[in-house]
Amino acid sequence: MADVLRKIKQAEQDAEKQLADAQAEVSKIAADARRQSVQLIADATDGSVADTQATLDAARSKANKEAEGVAKDGQKIVDAISSSAADRKDKAVAHLLTTVNSQ
Repeated sequence: MADVLRKIKQAEQDAEKQLADAQAEVSKIAADARRQSVQLIADATDGSVADTQATLDAARSKANKEAEGVAKDGQKIVDAISSSAADRKDKAVAHLLTTVNSQ
């Protein structure tokens, strides 16, 4: 009978050790899962930031090219107006001098 009780006691101790080992393993697995999830989130965030920056850079480059085109077109118009104004100024001065000299 004492031998049976000793075996029961030993079985209980073995079961408690297995339970403690299992709980330690569960804690380790949970901690690893948390670390991995944090790393996944960090990687996804970094990737998202990089993608956003690339999109912004591309949009900025396109906008700068379009702005340069608009500025060139505007400069052509300004040059044409300046040239036309210079021609008219010369004609106006000549007309004024003719008018003043004829009086």
